Amino acid sequence: MIEKRQFYIDGQWVDPATPRDHAVINPATEEPCAIISLGDQADTDAAVAAAKAALPGWMATPVAERIGYVEKLLEVYKARAEEMAQAMTLEMGAPISLSRSDQVGAGTFHLTNFIRAAKEFPFEHSLREDLPAHRIIHEAVGVAALITPWNWPMNQVTLKVGAAAVAGCTMVLKPSEESPLDAILFAEMMHEAGFPKGVFNLVNGDGAGVGTQLSSHPDVDMVSFTGSTRAGRAISKAAADTLKRVHLELGGKGANLVFADADPEAVERGVLHMMENSGQSCNAPSRMMVEAPFYDTAVEQAAQAAEAVKVGDPQQEGDHIGPVVNAVQWGKIQDLIQTGIDEGARLVAGGLGRPEGLNKGFYVRPTVFADVTPEMTIAREEIFGPVLSVMKFETEEEAVRVANDTPYGLTNYVQSTDAARVNRLTRLLRSGMVQNNGTGRAAGAPFGGDEAVGERARRGGPSVSSISSR
Repeated sequence: MIEKRQFYIDGQWVDPATPRDHAVINPATEEPCAIISLGDQADTDAAVAAAKAALPGWMATPVAERIGYVEKLLEVYKARAEEMAQAMTLEMGAPISLSRSDQVGAGTFHLTNFIRAAKEFPFEHSLREDLPAHRIIHEAVGVAALITPWNWPMNQVTLKVGAAAVAGCTMVLKPSEESPLDAILFAEMMHEAGFPKGVFNLVNGDGAGVGTQLSSHPDVDMVSFTGSTRAGRAISKAAADTLKRVHLELGGKGANLVFADADPEAVERGVLHMMENSGQSCNAPSRMMVEAPFYDTAVEQAAQAAEAVKVGDPQQEGDHIGPVVNAVQWGKIQDLIQTGIDEGARLVAGGLGRPEGLNKGFYVRPTVFADVTPEMTIAREEIFGPVLSVMKFETEEEAVRVANDTPYGLTNYVQSTDAARVNRLTRLLRSGMVQNNGTGRAAGAPFGGDEAVGERARRGGPSVSSISSR
C-alpha cells in the first residue's frame, strides 16, 4: 500500500494539520492502492500564504530564468516518465501503453510548447511603433488556484502549471482525489527542478473542502478549473464574492457530422476516438450524426468497430481500453445505458454489465446505440464512458440545428470530402472547437468552449471556433 499523506507547501513536504485519510481505489481491482490525506482550511491557508509570499520575487524573476526552470522541469519529467505512466495506470485505469504515449506524452507536449511560446511572446512591447513610450506589460495575474480532474491528469496539470510558471504566477494545485499520485510525483519533479519555495504548492482534497476553500480564498487571484459542470458552477459562485478571475473547462457532448461523401475510415475513426480513454474525455465525439443515404452502412460499421475494441487489464501492454475510474462512474454509465434501452434507442453493440471474462473492476462494454433521437437522455447528457449515440439527419440544416441544440459547446466534428461544406459547417457549428476529417489541433490552437458557448448557441448568440481541416 502506497502512503502519501503529506502536502508540498513552501518548498517542503509537510504533514496535514489534521490527518484525514482517503483511500485511492485501483479501478481495475476495486481495491485500495494508496492512502492520502485530505486537506482542511489550515492546509489551504498555509499553501496560499506560501504562494502569496513567493509572488513578488517570482514575478520579478526575468522571463528567461522562469523559462529555464520550466526547461529543467521538462528534463526531469522526461527522465521520470515511466514512473508517471505507472502512477496514472494504477490510480485511474488508463492502459499502460496509453499512459506512456498519450497520458505522459500530453505533459511533454504542453511543457515543450509553453517553452517555445514563452520565448516568442512579447511580455513587454510598445503600444504602437509611433508611440514607443507607451508600453504594454504582460504580468502575472497573481496567486493561481489550479484544480484538475482525474481523466487526463498530466494533460491538465502541465497545461495549468506550465502556463502559470512562465507567466510569473505562483500557484496552489489541488488534483482530483481520485487520481492524486501523479500530482504528488509531479510535485517531486517541481522540487527536483529547483523552483523557488512557495512558487508551487500542492494540497490534496475534495471539491467541497479544499476546492471551495481555494475558490473563495481572498488571497487567491485566479481559479483555473477543469471538471464537471456542477463543480464549475459551484466554483464560479464561490469565487464571485472576492471578484477573482475564473477560467473553466467543463463538459462536452460533441456532435460528429458524418456525410455520405466522408472518407472510408470516418466511422471507425469516430468510434475509436469515442472509446479512447474508456470514453472519459470532455471532447469525445459522443453523438455520431450520419447523413440519411449513408446511415444504415454507418450503423453497421460503427457496431463492428465497437465490437472490435478490446477491454482488459490496464497493466497489460497492448491496444485496449481499461476500466472507468470508480464505482460511481460505472453505476452512472450503466444507468444511462439502461435509460437508452428504455427510451427506445436500438442497441447494436455492447450493453449492460461488464465485458465477458471480466468479473471485477469497473469495466464497461464498448456500446453503440442507433436510432437515437434528439430528445433522448443519451443524446443530451454527458455519459463519460464508452457509449456512442448514432443519429440520422436528412439535411445540413437539420444536422446543424440538432448539433447546436445542447447546453454544451466544447467540440464538434465534420467528416466530408467537400471542402466548401466543411468550411461552411465549421462556421455554423456553435462550439469552441471544430475539427474536421480526423485532423487534430496544432500546438497553440485554443482548447475551450463548453457550456457558455453552448448556451449562447441555443439562444442564437455568437461563438468562436478554432478550425482544423484538410
